[in-house]
Amino acid sequence: MKRLILPRRRVLVLSAGALAAPMIASGVARAADDWPNKPVRYINVFPPGGPTDTLSRIVCNQLAELTGQQFIVDNKSGSGGNVGTDAIAKAVPDGYTIGLYTIASQSIAPTLYAKLPFNPRTDFTFVSTMWQLPNMLVVNLDLPAKSVPELIELLRKNPGKYSYGSAGSGTTLHLSGELFKIMAKVDMVHVPYRGAAPAMQDLLAGQIHMIFDNIPGALAQSRPGKVRPLGVTSAERTPVVPDVPAIAETLPGFDINSWTTLTGPAKLPPEVIQRLSELSKKALESDDLKAKFLDLAATAIWRSPADTLAYRDSEEARLAPIIRASGARVD
Repeated sequence: MKRLILPRRRVLVLSAGALAAPMIASGVARAADDWPNKPVRYINVFPPGGPTDTLSRIVCNQLAELTGQQFIVDNKSGSGGNVGTDAIAKAVPDGYTIGLYTIASQSIAPTLYAKLPFNPRTDFTFVSTMWQLPNMLVVNLDLPAKSVPELIELLRKNPGKYSYGSAGSGTTLHLSGELFKIMAKVDMVHVPYRGAAPAMQDLLAGQIHMIFDNIPGALAQSRPGKVRPLGVTSAERTPVVPDVPAIAETLPGFDINSWTTLTGPAKLPPEVIQRLSELSKKALESDDLKAKFLDLAATAIWRSPADTLAYRDSEEARLAPIIRASGARVD
């Protein structure tokens, strides 16, 4: 039997190739273990100045303190948060692009939108939940309604005359309005914006009559008396504004809260997922962050990656019937 004798040069090439694979793999593992060793881009899916922007910067500052690296907020708004969410999904999965994934894109959009540029469940790595906060219904001072019952009466007498703004189609601010329409049996026009801040600007200017806003943004205008708060969307009153009734006191069962998760694109290295999960836990459970969140009516909530995905799924199942019943649909 003849021996196959390879030229020395080919033997060296084959040997180098055989060694390269484990070397590359170990290099990726070392890079993941060393994460982060440079600034991290954090995509906020809404414009600057809104509640999600403020809360995101608090989280990023905590992560920066824990790692010694910058976590740079990059605002990419539009389509109820879907523009920025798509940017997260399509980022390189190396851990250096992460971001805010809201209830709007992950648990509302699958039912509301006929087509999305991403798969809400499989195109992401779920790291942790971050915060939860109720929304607040505020109205223009010229609107002749000083309570939720008075507003309902006004809307029933004038179907289609009054409008409400939101941070965009598919956000909890939009869904809060749709649930209100269903439960109160009223008709009002939805006006979507590219974020809560421009919606509030038009409310102050009298271009729209009311908005459902995250509490931090609503408080910034209601405390100085620029808008009138009528109710919060949580099942019970919030201790931040105990004098503002829950809408559920008039419409029993009304309950919509905004919540967010910290995510990255699919296929993040396991070492990065574990490291980021541990860091987010330390950040979200720190007394400093909790105090800052409380000032904004937000509650910090950490969950493991697996529990975060399970929570996303349960919320989609809970909200889908409400969206379908509202008739809201974005083609």
